[in-house]
Amino acid sequence: MHSIAWKIAGLMFLSIVATVFLLVYLANVQMTVHLQEYLQSQHFPDALRTMGNAAASPEEILLTNIHHSLYGVGALLLIPGLLASYLLARSITVPLRKLANAADDISRGQYGRGVSVKSRSEVGRLAEAFNSMSRSLAGHQKNRRQFLAAVVHELRTPLAIIRGNLEGMVDGMVEKSEENLHSLCEEADHLNRLITDLRDLSLAETGQLTLEKERVDISELISRAANMLEPLFLEKGLLLHLQTAPDIPPLPADARRLNQILYNLLTNAIRHTPPQGTVSVITRISNATDRAWLQIRVSDTGSGITAVDLPHIFEHFYRADPSRDKRSGGSGIGLAIVKQLTELHSGRVEVASTPGQGTHFTLYLPFNGHNH
Repeated sequence: MHSIAWKIAGLMFLSIVATVFLLVYLANVQMTVHLQEYLQSQHFPDALRTMGNAAASPEEILLTNIHHSLYGVGALLLIPGLLASYLLARSITVPLRKLANAADDISRGQYGRGVSVKSRSEVGRLAEAFNSMSRSLAGHQKNRRQFLAAVVHELRTPLAIIRGNLEGMVDGMVEKSEENLHSLCEEADHLNRLITDLRDLSLAETGQLTLEKERVDISELISRAANMLEPLFLEKGLLLHLQTAPDIPPLPADARRLNQILYNLLTNAIRHTPPQGTVSVITRISNATDRAWLQIRVSDTGSGITAVDLPHIFEHFYRADPSRDKRSGGSGIGLAIVKQLTELHSGRVEVASTPGQGTHFTLYLPFNGHNH
């Protein structure tokens, strides 16, 4: 009943009903008065003629008076009709005018402005949608500024190191040793990985990153990723525990992107697990929401994540400890890439953590048990 269509229909109906009743009532009153005058004129003919045309008959005078009365009644009914129409038009146009002004502000870059409309009609719902869009645009604008600032910061650091060392070597202030050159190569590699990750993340978020799907042996993929990172496990003295479900059929997926997901999760686990700790990868098949899912859980016995930081770990450049540098805390976009690539595979990623006990990342990839 809050629809504009119902309001217009209801107002039209009430206007018609009111008009009919008023017309009948006023016409009845006027006709009664004029009829009494007519009947009186039958006894006093000269009295009615003094009120009208002296040459007209009493019947003609009666009809003329009735016509004038009907015209007056019609003119009188125009006033409430005009007022009702104005109020209805105002209830629609005022909120629309507010929306138009707010839209003009957004077009000029003034995001976040809301429109106060209490109506529950279509205009009210439109205002609610507009306010939601405005808040979303303001949030995206804020995130974009923060993202650009973080990108500039992340790129500036390795570039400053490379430039400073090269200028020092040119000026003879820094020794051109193999160790210094190796350090420069590491900074260049980090810069290249960061740019590649940013590109992948941008393409994934805009839906432009395409997957090259093939049938992937998940157990073999996990083993290769573990072998690739084995030197890091040995260097830190960590124990790697693999437990894969037997006879998992090949999964249609992009092997390179899945490997990127596993690499990011495993390096994240290595980074936050103290020496002599354990990192485990467990796979299993589960059923939920009327379909089968392949679960890949990457767990560690590291420092864990606090409840305050947990909702933000998939955000760009977010670090639970802002004091960490890129060597101890990563670039801050690895988990954002994990989330985007997992969703690109029509899956999802969940995280659970207990400070001081460890963290569990669980990937859910859609699985068909008949993929043989």
